Amino acid sequence: MVNWNDKVKRLLKSELIKRGISNHDLSLMLKEIGVEETKASIDSKISRGSFSASFFLECLSVIGCNKIEIEKYETNLMIAAEPNVEYKKLINGK
Repeated sequence: MVNWNDKVKRLLKSELIKRGISNHDLSLMLKEIGVEETKASIDSKISRGSFSASFFLECLSVIGCNKIEIEKYETNLMIAAEPNVEYKKLINGK
């Protein structure tokens, strides 16, 4: 199952990093368009990954991001799978 909060968090963080914009810089840029966010509130929103679509678009707009690429998730990805073999059971410790 896709964790959408994690996906949007990584997407916003990567766009900020590409442009060398810190969360403090972002708070100042948002302030210029009338959006009052502190560095701490931005840190919190991004770390949780739960913020409104409006906040997301405001951020992308002020940093000059006109296009985003959303990576495709593999649904059959196995992180730590058990081997596909049958275990031998011990009988009387043998």
